[in-house]
Amino acid sequence: MSVIPGEAGSQDFVEVRLPAAGAYLSVLRTATAGLAARLDFTLDEIEDLRIAVDEACAILLQQAIPGSTLDCVFTLIQDALRVTVSAPTTEGNAPERDTFAWTVLTALAGEVESTVGEDRTVSISLHKKRGTGPGAL
Repeated sequence: MSVIPGEAGSQDFVEVRLPAAGAYLSVLRTATAGLAARLDFTLDEIEDLRIAVDEACAILLQQAIPGSTLDCVFTLIQDALRVTVSAPTTEGNAPERDTFAWTVLTALAGEVESTVGEDRTVSISLHKKRGTGPGAL
């Protein structure tokens, strides 16, 4: 894991790279909770983000190339956290937006986007603002 602070006026981010396997997702859940707490998210908002990151990774792992790497970038933005998870995939299919999993992501994280790179790397970005969503008071 590397922590790379931004320059004055820019955003801080943390990048985590780990094997694309479910056994390692607890590392991302822990990083998510720690970084959200650093931004003064409520306990409910932190739990919402942990679940959303876990769900986004589960979606990616379904089509990830065996033995590949799952990348996760956490961008800290004053009162918000953007989490982008990506993995090289066999088919390069964007997640379906009319599924229960996508509904869960949008309910828990607020803004959710997905992209597919030319190399069939699929990315899912979650953008959660402090004080919004089902976990907010």
